[in-house]
Amino acid sequence: MNQICLVEDEQKVAAFICKGLEEHDYQITTAKDGTMAKALLQSSKFNLFILDVMLPDINGIELCRQIRQTDTKTPILMLTALDQIQNKVAGLKAGADDYLVKPFHFSELLARIEALLRRQQTDIKTEHTLTFDDLTLDTWTNVVEREGKQITLTAKEYTLLELFMRNPNKILSREYIGEQVWKIDFDTGTNFIDVYVNYLRKKIEKGFKSKLIHTVIGMGYILRGDK
Repeated sequence: MNQICLVEDEQKVAAFICKGLEEHDYQITTAKDGTMAKALLQSSKFNLFILDVMLPDINGIELCRQIRQTDTKTPILMLTALDQIQNKVAGLKAGADDYLVKPFHFSELLARIEALLRRQQTDIKTEHTLTFDDLTLDTWTNVVEREGKQITLTAKEYTLLELFMRNPNKILSREYIGEQVWKIDFDTGTNFIDVYVNYLRKKIEKGFKSKLIHTVIGMGYILRGDK
């Protein structure tokens, strides 16, 4: 269930918003001023903030600015009775994601909230999904796919692939791979890193048109498109 923090000093407006959102399965925590809101931020995590601009102790734009000092990603929707372009610009510059002028229809508020939450989920998914060419690696689920086909890897093969995908088009030496994947100093008398790279290559390249991991003689390996 999405957690929403509503900072609104007008009791009737706050009650109207809470009732409507709770009917749509949102969990709402309210604050009547900026001081109370900042106290909530210390103890709770929210999926979205709704801030009224006109608050009794600190205006919503300044509160928005303060939230953004420690939280750069949670969506913020500003509410205001001031339908002036400079107020909207000030709110957006302070870090707000959207702006809604009072009075408003609840359906519009709901649509704005849903859009902000969808965008947030898309951004989160992008952050934990690594992509190179037609290969994807999800760092949350540990699922690896190429051309939509799931590829099963061992734990070390997965870690090795993640290293390559976080360093695309860069030559990775055997020494560096050994330190990052096995947490050991590379012994030049062994070839176990080459063996694991070959295991990984077979799994992500066999049956596909292009090669992804290339040997750079005397230097190591590189993840790049086939040429």
